[in-house]
Order: sequence, then C-alpha cells, then structure tokens
Amino acid sequence: MSNLKENTKPVKGNFFSDLFNYFYKSPKDFTKKQWTVISVWILINIVCLVLYMAAGASFGLALLNCLYGILIIFGYFTRLIALILAPIFILIFKIVGLVFKQENEIQTAYEWSDALIFATIAATIIRGYFMEAYTIPTSSMEKSLLVGDFLFVSKYSYGNRLPQTPLSFPFVHNKLPFTDNQVQSYLEWMKMPYTRLFAISTIKNNDVVVFNYPFEIDKPTDKKENYIKRCVGIAGDSLKVVNQQLFVNNKPADNPALMQHFYKVTTTEGISEKFIKDNDITEGGATDKGYLLINLTNPAKEKLKNSPGVVSIERNDTQYISNYTSFQEKFKWSIDDFGPIYIPKQGDVVEMNEHNYDIYEFAIKHYENNPTFTWENGQAMLDGKAVKTYQFKYNYYFMMGDNRDNSADSRFWGFVPETHIVGKALFVWMSWDSGNSAVRWKRLFKSIK
Repeated sequence: MSNLKENTKPVKGNFFSDLFNYFYKSPKDFTKKQWTVISVWILINIVCLVLYMAAGASFGLALLNCLYGILIIFGYFTRLIALILAPIFILIFKIVGLVFKQENEIQTAYEWSDALIFATIAATIIRGYFMEAYTIPTSSMEKSLLVGDFLFVSKYSYGNRLPQTPLSFPFVHNKLPFTDNQVQSYLEWMKMPYTRLFAISTIKNNDVVVFNYPFEIDKPTDKKENYIKRCVGIAGDSLKVVNQQLFVNNKPADNPALMQHFYKVTTTEGISEKFIKDNDITEGGATDKGYLLINLTNPAKEKLKNSPGVVSIERNDTQYISNYTSFQEKFKWSIDDFGPIYIPKQGDVVEMNEHNYDIYEFAIKHYENNPTFTWENGQAMLDGKAVKTYQFKYNYYFMMGDNRDNSADSRFWGFVPETHIVGKALFVWMSWDSGNSAVRWKRLFKSIK
C-alpha cells in the first residue's frame, strides 16, 4: 500500500479540500516501483485487448475494457478511489462514536480505504486467475465430496478464462447480497467473447471439474450457476451406460471408489443405527411399501448383505430421463442404460442425419450460437440453407455425479462446452457437518480424486 505521508499538504481548515490534499498523489510523484507495477498492469490489459479482439470482440469494446482496467490501477495509486471511500469511513467513525482530530480522522480513513481497495484488487486477481474457494451445496458427488465441503479450485489448470462480464460487483457471483436474489451483480453492456489464456493441462477422464451450468441460456456464461461433477467423457470419446456400468470407447470405465446407487433393501429386522452411522448413510429410508430405499456405496452394499435380517438388496427401478434435452425423450434412455453417444471435439465434422440432429441440436443452436439451426422436410437447415454436415467450434465434455442416482448431470442436460469450464477441483480445505454442527476434521486438506 502507498504511504499517505508522502507529498501531503498542510491542513487549511476546509474539510473537503483537506481531504483531497491528504489523498491525491500526482502521477509525477509516483515511485519507480509504482511505475513498474503500472507498466506491467498496462501490458496485461493490452494482451487481453488483443485476445478479446482475436475472439471476435469489436475494437471499441475491447479498447473500452482495456481502459477500464488501466483506470483502476491509476485510481489506486493516485488514491482517488480511496478518496471516494474515505467519507464513508469517516461517517462510520462518527456513527460509532469514535472521535479523532481532523488530521488523524483523515489519516485513519485513508488507511482503512487503502487497505480495503488493496485487498479487493488482490483478492479479485487471485480469484480470477489463480484459485477460488467453492462450497458443495448438494449431494450429487457424495460420498466423494460431501455437502458442507469447502474446496479450492484451480483457475489456471485448464487455462484462465478471461472475464466475459468484467463490470461486476466483487466477491459475489450473479446476485447482489441482501436483495433476496432479485438484483443481478453485473452489467451486460460490456459483454466480452469467450477466450482463454494458456493451459498447463487438459481435462482428463475422471477429473473433478467445476463448470457453469450450461442449460441456463438466459445468462452470460461466466454468470451461470457453478456446478461440480466428474468428467467421465472428454472430447472425442464415445460413451454409453449399460446396466449401470459406464463404458468409454467400448471399455468399462473405472468407477469412483465411493460411487453410490439407490437400492431396495428388504429386511426382517431393519438396519441398525450403528450400520447407518458406520457407513455414513445419509439418503433414503423406509417406504410405505414395506422395504427400505437407501443409497449405498459398493463396500457398504457388500457389508449389508451379511447383516442380520437382510432378505434381499435389489437395484431400484429407474425411470426414463425426460424433458431436459430432446435426445433423451427421443431415444428413451434412462440413467442406467444410456447412449451410445459421441462427444464432439473442436474441428469434428459430423454428418447431419436425423439421429445426429437430435443428439447435437441443442449444442449447435445454443453453445455454438446458431439460432436458425432447425430440422425441416427431412434435412438440417442452417441460415435457411440445407446442410449435410456440421463442423464443431468447441470441445465438449460429459459430466456425471458420483452419487449416480441423485445427480442432475449430462445424462439429463447434455454436453458441457469448453466455454463453460471454470477450473479443476484441488482439495478440501474445510468441511462442516451442519447436521451435527461440527467440523469434519478428517476431511481438512483432503485431496480430490
């Protein structure tokens, strides 16, 4: 942080002029270190300008975004942003009854303003380009990840996605706090196209990935809700599920060690509380049909077979997937028997017959921005012209939850395009069991596999 005592002017008696005199620092008084930071920041913004233009942004919009970024750093070092915030802190001091001499009051207000701005800029850079914290709100990844797990996600592993809505309120995702989720936290008029910096790795099968929920077509991509699932199929893979077993390129895929399914359990004595606690069974229970319907990992299922009073453990019947995307309705696939389906990669040329139209129609229309893509008179139409093939612009991925029977995933809403990839889940840094109001100490700093 910069030092207020450098180049400050004496108090003249007028509060607002004193405030300005104490804060403002002319660029001609910047130190060499400050000019170095500013130069690097400007260079980064120019690189972003070039990348945005290469991705299709207009020069005017890309330049405006670049100038916006440059103004932030000048606003910080000239202390003008701190000057805007200072009266707020001074008002707070007066409200809570803190009494200062005017000079000390301005000095303290500056220190608080400068610290807040520095922390905001630093945290925004870290969250946007390096690592961000997320929490697990639902059970779709249990028992690999638990509700209440807090984890760090790498933004750089798959390449940093540059902001698509740079004008947004810091530290919130898509809604402003204290507005009952009614007011969006971003402005859309400076919407930038999708582009990424270089990646240090590619998405691999079985990576646990955070991504933006692709089916929310009414929001900017980077402001859609964040989901976390396991990537079970990457671009270029062929995938199917046969009787619960996932196959990738016609080979049985490795099942997650803690993968779960719902089972119908018939018993004469019920299931002991000790068994439920020892195997961390958190979903399911008794039904009005006289049997239990519970979620079990494979190890828990094998243990339960040998428990007293257990008559049978059967797979619970699953229903057909419906009403998310057209291909599930068309082919009557279920979560246990799904596909086969090919996951397109960038540059793939796919024949546009009726079968493939049903598979890829949503991705081509919405993710690849072809709103006129339709099926008419027995042929695919794009911009009013019949097309026999289509070449994909992006890589696509297929995501599934480890809690296989309680996960809304790609079996329901289809492919995840590379434009929606946020980052790679690294490790759990904190875990809170809300049911018992306790920290799960054994999960702290647990790596995610």
